[in-house]
Amino acid sequence: MEKIFKTDAQWREQLTPEQYEVTRGKGTEPAFCGALLHQKDTGTYVCVCCGLPLFASQAKFESGTGWPSFTQPIEGHIEEHPDHAFGMHRTEILCAQCDAHLGHVFDDGPLLSGKRYCLNSVALEFVKDVS
Repeated sequence: MEKIFKTDAQWREQLTPEQYEVTRGKGTEPAFCGALLHQKDTGTYVCVCCGLPLFASQAKFESGTGWPSFTQPIEGHIEEHPDHAFGMHRTEILCAQCDAHLGHVFDDGPLLSGKRYCLNSVALEFVKDVS
């Protein structure tokens, strides 16, 4: 997969201030406020910055944490990096194509994968299946 690189000015022009703060500035949207938290339609969640498909709707589950949560990403479309900001030990997840900050992955998910990919709604767009 070929990486997408843009200048800070290009990202600012493309994204809303909230999208920019989360995806490029590694921010976090407030819990229970994201537009995709209660999305139940069948489709694909894609990166708001580059459109790369990240998660199938079948992988989404209700975690009760206040952010959209998934059991597994589309293979090869997420990168994981250690995140020790604010004195915490977490694993950050990034879009593999454009390095957008998406959220974090935790080891407290459902039994099948044991993972909870915790995403910011503002870092995603939902593409509904039309078939």
